[in-house]
Amino acid sequence: MFSRSRSDRAERRPPKPLNETSLKDLALHYLGRFASTRAKLVQYLERKLRERGWDGDTPPDLVALADRCAELGYVDDAAYAAMKGGALLRRGYGARRVEQALQAAGVKEPDRDEMRSAGRDQAVSAALAFAKRKRVGAFADQPADPDKRRKQLQAFIRAGHDFALARRIVFADSMEEIPGLEEDFGRE
Repeated sequence: MFSRSRSDRAERRPPKPLNETSLKDLALHYLGRFASTRAKLVQYLERKLRERGWDGDTPPDLVALADRCAELGYVDDAAYAAMKGGALLRRGYGARRVEQALQAAGVKEPDRDEMRSAGRDQAVSAALAFAKRKRVGAFADQPADPDKRRKQLQAFIRAGHDFALARRIVFADSMEEIPGLEEDFGRE
């Protein structure tokens, strides 16, 4: 069986520097594999330029390339926000955590507005999904001691949930102990 030694691998030729065509091909290949935002696409292309270099006289306009991809429909920040935000809400993360994730992905303020209202509308179902996944409160196998409840409450806060809602769910031993949960927290 033939195997390359470490020194053979280190002697490989460096990849060819990028040009206008290869940069566009790289962007399309990336967008074909991953849902992305304009900002994430620009970050990816910047990283590839650092790794491979540029074979041109003037530096490429990565923002213009990302805008062109958006014009063609390959990048849609609002659709990305809806997809990513919806997935996080279904996993049980709160509105604040969803907002942070979208901001980190480079989604601009207008594109985050719809997910912000969806996060408020789905606050209770997201919190209950988080409680069920983490086996907290009414979903626990057995009642937790005060120290463990404090840690569970902290986990809820880190997940982006409202303190009052989190406290109510963490300190409930059964679903009957949290009557009117929808009325109190459904429309924050």
